[in-house]
Amino acid sequence: MINFIKYKRIYYGVSSILILASLFSLVFFGVNFGIEFTGGSMMEIEYSEDVPSVSELRSTLSGIGLNDVTIQSIGENGFVLRMPDIPQDKYIEIKNSLSGATEKYFESIGPTIGEELKNKSVISIILASLAIVLYIALTFRNMGSKNIRSWQYGMVAVGIEFFHDVLIVLGAFSIMGYLYGIQFSVPIAVALLTVLGYSINDTVVVFDRMRENIAKNPRLVFPDIVNKSLNETLERSINTSATTLFVLIAIFVLGGETIRWFVFAMILGISLGTYSSIFLAGPLLVTWFNNKK
Repeated sequence: MINFIKYKRIYYGVSSILILASLFSLVFFGVNFGIEFTGGSMMEIEYSEDVPSVSELRSTLSGIGLNDVTIQSIGENGFVLRMPDIPQDKYIEIKNSLSGATEKYFESIGPTIGEELKNKSVISIILASLAIVLYIALTFRNMGSKNIRSWQYGMVAVGIEFFHDVLIVLGAFSIMGYLYGIQFSVPIAVALLTVLGYSINDTVVVFDRMRENIAKNPRLVFPDIVNKSLNETLERSINTSATTLFVLIAIFVLGGETIRWFVFAMILGISLGTYSSIFLAGPLLVTWFNNKK
């Protein structure tokens, strides 16, 4: 049997380093939000022949005064152009400058709509977190421990997923946005909500086994109950996450460019969620239990 509780300081140290690095990146680099959140225009083009390089395409657009543009290649002959909101005459000028290109898609989002979408994304995550706390508090209201209340299980679960898993994913995209220009888009926000639910599921499985063991082993002290429950659910947690990650890694490697960073957010989030449900949820409850005791 693995003694998870014995090494909880190591888990806390590793997570603290990742959280501090994420906070540093978010404070000093910020998040490179996509046009869905900031407002702007997006155009997808495709070449049938004589496909230019990204640098050639950028040089062409600079020639008509469009310097603030992000160019992303799609497949072998396609590109996505993200730029500030442009008027109709500028749109026509861009189309005329891209000789040989076929426009597949164009969208323009105003800054007001982008700001509203950003606010709604934040509100969605907060409401989802509050709903999870309420659900866990009601589900585990009869855990049988006077030192740990049901709402504390919910706070630990959501605190880990929100301030650990989601925060570290945001930090990773902050760094990639600063170094490589990767933009935080709506699909990535959706991935964060998906990861939040997926990670909570793993944590709830551990908590449910703890509830069973408290009823079956009333003489065991709380740290031993947690350790026993983690060992009993370890194989299930790893197998569930591994099978999901295999599929996501295959999509990341072989899938299209348009969903690459959505899949990357899922891979990173599920990996962090598996780690936190095994190495953080139980030990944090034990720490809280000992402090109250």
